[in-house]
Amino acid sequence: MRPHKQSSKASNKSKTYFKSFTTADKYHHLEWTNQITESPVYHPSVEDFKDPFQYLQKIAPQASKYGVCKIVPPITSTTPTGVIMMKEKPGFRFTPKVQPLGVAKWTTNNDNNTFFISTKSYSLRDFEVMANRAIANKYCLSGCLPSAYLEKEFWHAMTRGNKGTVEYGVNVDGSAFSSSSNDHLANTKWNLKKLPRLPKSALHWIKNSVPGLTDPMLYIGMLFSMFAWHVEDHYLYSINYHHCGAPKTWYGVPGSAAHEFEEAIQHHVYSKQILSKNGAFELLAEKTTMFPPNILLQNHVPVYKLVQLPGEFVVTFPRAYHAGFSHGFNCGEAVNFAANDWFPFGEAANERYTLLKKQPVIPYEEILCKEAMHLFLSSKKDDNCFVKVSFASMIRKYDNALTRLKSLNKSIRIFSNLKETVSCGLCKRDCYVAHVNCKCHFHNICVFHDKELSKCSCGSNRFLFVRPDLLKMKEVAKKFEEQQPIKKFGKQKNNSKADVATSVNRTGTRGKLGISSMSNKRTRSSCRLKEIKKCKKRASQCHLCAKIVH
Repeated sequence: MRPHKQSSKASNKSKTYFKSFTTADKYHHLEWTNQITESPVYHPSVEDFKDPFQYLQKIAPQASKYGVCKIVPPITSTTPTGVIMMKEKPGFRFTPKVQPLGVAKWTTNNDNNTFFISTKSYSLRDFEVMANRAIANKYCLSGCLPSAYLEKEFWHAMTRGNKGTVEYGVNVDGSAFSSSSNDHLANTKWNLKKLPRLPKSALHWIKNSVPGLTDPMLYIGMLFSMFAWHVEDHYLYSINYHHCGAPKTWYGVPGSAAHEFEEAIQHHVYSKQILSKNGAFELLAEKTTMFPPNILLQNHVPVYKLVQLPGEFVVTFPRAYHAGFSHGFNCGEAVNFAANDWFPFGEAANERYTLLKKQPVIPYEEILCKEAMHLFLSSKKDDNCFVKVSFASMIRKYDNALTRLKSLNKSIRIFSNLKETVSCGLCKRDCYVAHVNCKCHFHNICVFHDKELSKCSCGSNRFLFVRPDLLKMKEVAKKFEEQQPIKKFGKQKNNSKADVATSVNRTGTRGKLGISSMSNKRTRSSCRLKEIKKCKKRASQCHLCAKIVH
């Protein structure tokens, strides 16, 4: 009957209205996703693309203010990822981690996020089939869905959705860059198997391979597999290439706001019961802390985002915290590197590791010394203020420590035969310039433990080992100080021991033993330091201040 048919239309209209209302209501608490500013995207020319380090230093003053940026290369890979893996990695399999979908409460040690190792092993094809089936079951199709929609879906699942799990192939040994001489992208310096060891990357001084740091690793994801908030080891740069599959959403916090980030997390994510005296840094280092960026927005911590597509690079800058998630099956690859402007950050990380008694991953002192001596002996004119300032600061600090040590015991025996880095048994510092050995301690000790050594009863049985080229290193440091006059640039905003100032802040007028006093002479190479002194912006807004002050 007619009346019945009209009632059916009205009912359908009501259902449509109700459906749209509930969808909007479902996301009402996620409006903050529209408030996050996007990170910059760069499109280098073929000429710019020839030298990755020259290009990265060109964009760094702007890009580092966002913590992360995207680079769209003018050259693409000419070989599909599946073909590369099938030909170059026959029998390739990996075991993913299982990640719970949900934001942990972080109130006790029992309700923290834990990523378990899966009981299954996958080939790349098997994982793709599983991942596509999972997204098709949820959205009918396994094809790409709008990024903004998936962002809201992800955070809804994390904060209010039903508890579930996803799998993520994280830190998988290997590379998906082709070894073929015919592949256009693989034969550039942007090949992640080559980039960390290029001469302009300070990591090329490391003899041994460090998986994930000097050698790339693969990351194979599915819908909503995530990489939790973290900062790179030693505050290094990182670079990620998206080989194939669905996009990834990235969030980044600039290195200049890293302290504010940690403070916000310490007070608004973790409870006091689970925090150690070292604050949030140790828990964040476990790489299992995932929380929505609106917490950062509410606490005035700058945060930015981008969506990475296949064939695109994402670069994270020194000390930039970052996190993100996948939109479906994908395969990416990442590795670390160190441009010359990383050294002040490397020094800060090294000091922080020492305070936390955390074992370093790379020998920072050895890298800095080798880079500085190479810079001094190089025929090329390179006004690298970051290496010069960091090296002069470190040698001055050692000079002061050695003087204090000698004053404790004038009969200390000195051997100038130290050639390799050793680890301090007390603070884990990597000692490349000097260390102490005595019968009171079973391990080598760095020269900065004068308090501990003052209580030592070894007397004449104490030995000091220094590098045979220490005098030469002092001469070089003296010349660098003449070229790069070191100044203090105001007080440290943060007094926390865990947040260590860099060399420029901590050097003063102390330590005139073997190294010249600070000169007021300005050279062209000190132009950046002059800019820093004049800069009246907050560090989080200024690339130069961010590099030095933090």
